[in-house]
Amino acid sequence: MTGHTYRQLFRVPEFTPLFLAAAAQTAAGTVSGLALGTLVYRATDSPLLSAVSMFGPSLAQVLGATFFLSGADRLPPRSALTGLSLAFAVATAVLALPGLPVWGVFAVVLLQGLVASLGGGVRWGLLNEILSKDGYLPGRSLFNMLNGLMQIIGFATGGVLVSTLSPRPVLLLATLLYAVAALVTRLGLTARPPRASGRPSVAETRRTNALLWSSRPRRLTFLGLWLPNGLVVGCEALYVSYDADAAGTLFACGALGMLAGDATVGRLVPAALRRRLVTPLLLLLATPYLLFVLHPALPIAAACAALASVGFGASLVQQERLMALTPPELSGHALGLHSAGMLTTQGVSAALAGGVAQLTSPAAAMAVMALTSIAVTSALKFAARTEAVPEAQAASAG
Repeated sequence: MTGHTYRQLFRVPEFTPLFLAAAAQTAAGTVSGLALGTLVYRATDSPLLSAVSMFGPSLAQVLGATFFLSGADRLPPRSALTGLSLAFAVATAVLALPGLPVWGVFAVVLLQGLVASLGGGVRWGLLNEILSKDGYLPGRSLFNMLNGLMQIIGFATGGVLVSTLSPRPVLLLATLLYAVAALVTRLGLTARPPRASGRPSVAETRRTNALLWSSRPRRLTFLGLWLPNGLVVGCEALYVSYDADAAGTLFACGALGMLAGDATVGRLVPAALRRRLVTPLLLLLATPYLLFVLHPALPIAAACAALASVGFGASLVQQERLMALTPPELSGHALGLHSAGMLTTQGVSAALAGGVAQLTSPAAAMAVMALTSIAVTSALKFAARTEAVPEAQAASAG
């Protein structure tokens, strides 16, 4: 099927239940992250610990990507996604327990990250399987828009609930949402076989990781997907310590910007132009955060967060390129490696941003992370140009 519209995507079997389960999962992750970050900040008064508690599961993604990622193509998708949602429900219920010490919070957060390391590869590999080749970008665009919308609703609702109630009831709400995601997945998806043969293993994970990493074009694409936006998430991780009362508003405005960027890139921008927009979008992603060092009023800060998040639309084009460079039987593993690497970078950046904020201030740390993201984007653009020169010379010689 060519020329996909969003309405046509919902006519594809299994797309709707996968979409609805992802909606519940994203809403759960959004409200639980805000609640947990607030809970830890109130207990410790530490920007570092607050940031790591929100994005800590991402830090464990590197372990999952190293040891477990071969399961992304070698496990039945329905069973894997259902089990992951149930595991998150149980872990979030544990986080809601009164009297759980801070070290216990971080132990659960680590386990969540290990469990989540499979989620991206299984979900996006299944999406790539459900849709035809030309349907992946509009499909992923719609999922990204969903992610933005659920974050807007989740952060806005979570911010109100955390302020009026307390973080722990919000964590119980997230537990219920994870359980809903598991139920929709189990009842809505068919029992598909794994995409690749063989049993998941550490050796197979490492072999496939090495194969995917061996191609320089794929390597640069992975780095472009991981680093610039991961560093900017370090800025977002400081919202609570920057202004605890306004954190929900900043998160919601950022999600609104991300939704606008994904809608524009996914549906309105022609394919030829999309490829040229990657670097400008990545620069847009970081630049507005430089203004936070001036401590702007909340409306200006919220507008900066929204404008910056439009730049997340670059990832759609980068994922499309990654799929063009990857054999179909490795699509789940490649998308899982993208997801795990991105989330790991986000977790590391959150910890780094929290550490800088601890030594300086949240506003100064935001500016440092933004400048680093701009520098990385510029370096990757230069590396891509040096790769293109030999290709052009070879073509002209031929």
